[in-house]
Amino acid sequence: MNKLFFRILVLLMSLSLIGIILVQVYWFNSSFKNNDEQFKYHVTQVIGNVADKLEKQELYFYADKANKLKDSIGKTPKKEDLLEVLFVQRNKKTNKTIVYSNTLTSEDYDITGELFNKKFSSERFKSFSSKRVTEVYNNNNGIDNNQLGQSLIPDLKIEKSGSLDILNKIQQEITLKDIAGVRPLDERISAAKLKSLLKKELEEYGVKTKFEFGVLNNGLATKIKSEGFHYDKDASYQVPIFTDNEGNSAYDLYITFPHKKKFLLSELLSITILSIVFTLIIIVAYTSALNQLLRQKHISEIKTDFINNMTHEFKTPIATINLALDAIRNPKIIEDKEKVYRYLQMIRDENKRMHAQVENVLRISKLEKRELDITKEPTVIHDIIDDAIEHVNLILEDKQGTVVKHFNAARTTSLINEVHFTNVLVNILENAIKYSPDAPKIEIFTENIKDMILIKVKDHGLGMSKIAQKRVFEKFYREHTGDLHNVKGHGLGLAYVKRIVEDHNGQVYVESEKGKGSTFIIKIPLIN
Repeated sequence: MNKLFFRILVLLMSLSLIGIILVQVYWFNSSFKNNDEQFKYHVTQVIGNVADKLEKQELYFYADKANKLKDSIGKTPKKEDLLEVLFVQRNKKTNKTIVYSNTLTSEDYDITGELFNKKFSSERFKSFSSKRVTEVYNNNNGIDNNQLGQSLIPDLKIEKSGSLDILNKIQQEITLKDIAGVRPLDERISAAKLKSLLKKELEEYGVKTKFEFGVLNNGLATKIKSEGFHYDKDASYQVPIFTDNEGNSAYDLYITFPHKKKFLLSELLSITILSIVFTLIIIVAYTSALNQLLRQKHISEIKTDFINNMTHEFKTPIATINLALDAIRNPKIIEDKEKVYRYLQMIRDENKRMHAQVENVLRISKLEKRELDITKEPTVIHDIIDDAIEHVNLILEDKQGTVVKHFNAARTTSLINEVHFTNVLVNILENAIKYSPDAPKIEIFTENIKDMILIKVKDHGLGMSKIAQKRVFEKFYREHTGDLHNVKGHGLGLAYVKRIVEDHNGQVYVESEKGKGSTFIIKIPLIN
């Protein structure tokens, strides 16, 4: 895969994911702000309604008391004419005259404010009524205004009378507000009643969360408050209560919500959870896609490395075979049987070496397909170790290396496949030899831990990085060395080791430090 294309693709996918997350965050913030505004609107409506109800209930209380006092007096109230309105309309063609009159009357029941509050006696309670009369005079000429309603008898007379409810209500409200205004706050409202009103109104508007309230008198706290109320101007909602006839009020009702944010978030909880779930699905899908892309890129790199390694593995044997064949074709050498046999042996050895490389590749392929036949028999592990050392002895001698055995295990019999387990140890020993730049110094340890036998193969070679330790058992993996191919191999040996050990119900891992060598550790269960 083209590196530039891969980087652009990853960048676009990353930007898309970040964009989706930012949109989700923006949506959440917008929704939260909208909920906050709606919450503020509802609370404002609630406290406004409560303020109105407090005033209405107080006015109703005094009005009911005044009406009961009126009924209990049992005498005719004093009447006083306040205003008389007269209107005359004449039609000259028909000699018809219509006279309208309206008389406004005040009725005083002799009820003063001191009956409600001794501190207040200046206002008196009055009722207002009106008398309306319509007179019609037909075929009358030259009627004088002074004559109307005296010597003349109207042809038609209509009389109507009744109380002026609106005027009565206004006069009553003005009087009662003035009377109530001089009473102490705790006589006008109780904390329990105020809490009940607020709770009922809040529930009707769907605001079902804990609240605290308090009434302040010109900015000073009063006794009318909830237990947990603390004045905070920025976190409170406020409305004036008990306004006077001029619209002024000394009292303000404050309400706060300790769990406001939690309540607002709870309203977004379901949709937020869905949003988070879908975002996580997108992230998982993105991660999976990115992982697949990286995996494909890695496989592509592995394939290239494998081809390069295999090319170098076969290059030397092919060159050696060609040189040997050219030498045999030389007339001087073909007559020398000893040299011919030596060159033929070289050809056979190099051919065998290439065959072994092919077998390694095929063996791994069969392992992947579960086609490799692995039959197990009780075997002494120390014998297998000795056999593996014998297999690498020639290579070891050629590099003037040594193997020191520390067989400390008392129990050494395990159920294993002799051929494959020998190959496992041979692979590890060959690695120890290959990655030792000087004369290889290899140590092999065995010990028993519970029902397991531990085999440790320690070298003093190049060692490996932390990253290499994590990936050393991956198929085709070799630590990156640039274009250098000074160490033979194609990254299949340790993958084979891991697979065989796991098929024996064992474990294999490596401990290493760069420049100080590596220790491969194999744990295999013993036969009880």
